[in-house]
Amino acid sequence: MLAISDTHVPQRARELPEQVWREVEAADVVIHAGDWVAESLLDRIEDRAARLVAVYGNNDGPALRSRLPEVARVELAGLRMAVVHETGPAKGRAQRCDRLFPDAELLVFGHSHIPWDDVTPGGLRLLNPGSPTDRRRQPARTYLTATIARGRLDDVELHELPGRESR
Repeated sequence: MLAISDTHVPQRARELPEQVWREVEAADVVIHAGDWVAESLLDRIEDRAARLVAVYGNNDGPALRSRLPEVARVELAGLRMAVVHETGPAKGRAQRCDRLFPDAELLVFGHSHIPWDDVTPGGLRLLNPGSPTDRRRQPARTYLTATIARGRLDDVELHELPGRESR
């Protein structure tokens, strides 16, 4: 599994980094947690990914919102998962997500551009891959990979991309 979010192409970057494109092509499933900005990136990822699970974000206009849900819920290899762009402030996030996603075992989200890996009191795994194109105040641009098998999430790895931005 490849998880990305907040790509903001072409506003914050002209293109996804080549390393991310290689991950898109290698992954069994690509998760995108919103803020695409342009439909053209959605089209290209759909063409290159084996499977895409994606949502729209707050910077995505009517064209993307007509093609993508606000929340996606899927089961991957026995793991119940949800994807959403925004989860609200960090304070109270764990309790809020337990309440909003009671049937999920994994929640992938975006919006903040801040990588996040935590488990709520209710056992929900929360993952934010950061952004592969716009690091904002983070030390690096990032994305996540993981393995999902037999209802388990394993080998979660945060990848840092070299350089400051894609422009």
